[in-house]
Amino acid sequence: MGQVFVGVGGWTFEPWRGPFYPEGLAQKRELEFASRALTSIEINGTYYSTFKRDSWEKWRDETPDGFRFAVKASRFCTNRRVLSDDKSKESMTRFVEQGMAALGDKLGPMNWQFMATKKFDPEDFEGFLKLLPREVEGRALKHALEVRNPTFQTPQFYDLARKYNCAIVYALDEDFPEIDEETADFAYARVMSSREELEAGVTSAELDAYADQARRWSRRGDAYVYFISGAKVRNPAAAQALIGKLK
Repeated sequence: MGQVFVGVGGWTFEPWRGPFYPEGLAQKRELEFASRALTSIEINGTYYSTFKRDSWEKWRDETPDGFRFAVKASRFCTNRRVLSDDKSKESMTRFVEQGMAALGDKLGPMNWQFMATKKFDPEDFEGFLKLLPREVEGRALKHALEVRNPTFQTPQFYDLARKYNCAIVYALDEDFPEIDEETADFAYARVMSSREELEAGVTSAELDAYADQARRWSRRGDAYVYFISGAKVRNPAAAQALIGKLK
């Protein structure tokens, strides 16, 4: 059995001040607070830019033992017409070598998110998977693939993901393919269905279903579940409620 890590995307969001962050909490202490209320956070800023090593060290030091970060991969690696050329490899190298190894045991999987317009090209996509770095500074890396085009709903893609031990992100959103396939020794889910009219963002019945699903995923290794988008203001409450259900 693996562990189930539950959280949200990022930790800086002004509307969370009050509903999630206590009134008067200094902004510089928000990660410290969030990492003790949740068990994981997906770092989203890395999709747009790189960070210096001292930032990664600071995030490591502000979070408790046992906490995990997932890291959203750079758009310069995934928003490309050709995924498997030398420029893609260079972008991957810059991304993984920016200093994230400083997170140590708190470094979780990478999320490689592709645009909805990106269609499945078996040859090019396998070339991309071959380029994925398997370690950085001696630390093993795990990779999750978030695909958003229905052409990826094919056994050929599932087999490729399985061949390279990459998890396919389970995206719970009506606009994206919902793929629940066992392709790696861990699982990764992004739930995008929270509603603002619900205090916890989702219903108790939905939370029960998510908890059952997460337990099933954890039978093959660690499972990462993030409440993303939807009614973003409610996502921390949804994550905390799921943590409570899992206990």
